[in-house]
Amino acid sequence: MEVIFQFAPYGQEFNPQPETLVLDVGLKTVPGIIDHHQPEAEAECAASLVVKHPELVLEHIPESTGKLTIITHRLPDFDAISSIFLSLKLLEQRKVDPAMKKVADYARLVDSATIPKTVDLSSTPYAVLRALFVNIQKPEEEASQERVQEGLRMIKLLYEQAMIGRDLVDCRLLFEGIDRYEKAMHRVEDDYFSYQEDLEKAEKIQLTLPLSQKNGSRLVDGLIVINPKSFLLKEWARRDVFNSPLGRGFTFLLSNFGNRRFIIGVDPEAGVNLRGFGSLLNQLEKEKREKLGRPVSERWYEGNCPFFDYRIIDSPQDGPALSHREVREALFEFSRRVKNQS
Repeated sequence: MEVIFQFAPYGQEFNPQPETLVLDVGLKTVPGIIDHHQPEAEAECAASLVVKHPELVLEHIPESTGKLTIITHRLPDFDAISSIFLSLKLLEQRKVDPAMKKVADYARLVDSATIPKTVDLSSTPYAVLRALFVNIQKPEEEASQERVQEGLRMIKLLYEQAMIGRDLVDCRLLFEGIDRYEKAMHRVEDDYFSYQEDLEKAEKIQLTLPLSQKNGSRLVDGLIVINPKSFLLKEWARRDVFNSPLGRGFTFLLSNFGNRRFIIGVDPEAGVNLRGFGSLLNQLEKEKREKLGRPVSERWYEGNCPFFDYRIIDSPQDGPALSHREVREALFEFSRRVKNQS
């Protein structure tokens, strides 16, 4: 089967098309489209949905298909690439096997940011693949294509290792003797020193955030970092019990990438989320866009799906109208509101 890869903006909506699979984007979970970013979706990632509902692939793509188009989001990540691999494996053998389930379970850990903190980060497939992606310095379309090829090579290895009974979560033997992966593992180790540089320039803060599963709030440590050097900043920060004043790691992280993109998130294990902060940002964004004459249709992503449960916020795709100062002020205003309501 000839496979063509295409890439779409985050959050783009699709309708089913013949001989086409839309994965980790599309805002639907129907035959031919497998996405989890919509409010009514199951609490699964795209890869785990492929394994849980193989009929969404098999009923849409007949065995006789000679040409397949796979659409995923731009600059595909671990979940997107895992869902591609699992879909192709499913079309090859027309059933789910135990190794596919292990790959899907690992992708779910990655996408939910719940890889155990006790695991050596440098030996995790997620971190190794991130290190390989950092080396791809090409225009976006080429970079997206190369990420898919690099990622499929990695996921194929994980599938083969799962077939012989290896643990995918904590097993340094996965990459033993493979030069490209051993070099990437060293890059992950070196990235810790980049984190230390980011930590020195970061603004260390404390916030009151709402509890995820019940009423109430919790005080957490956080970092605000402008133009981070570390590609695993989130992972190092959440593990950093030594430098966080409360001794629990930095639960909250706001990364500002050149004022072109803000990524905001909290550690799922901390039992808090950001429910309400995304809507506050969208209110302020709309007001500022109206003043500037910019389109008001572009919005901040609030993480409003069961899988993310308001733990992730991402700025509008055409770039935020809000400045760093305005986002920061909104953050502390949100924290004050949560504290006052508790």
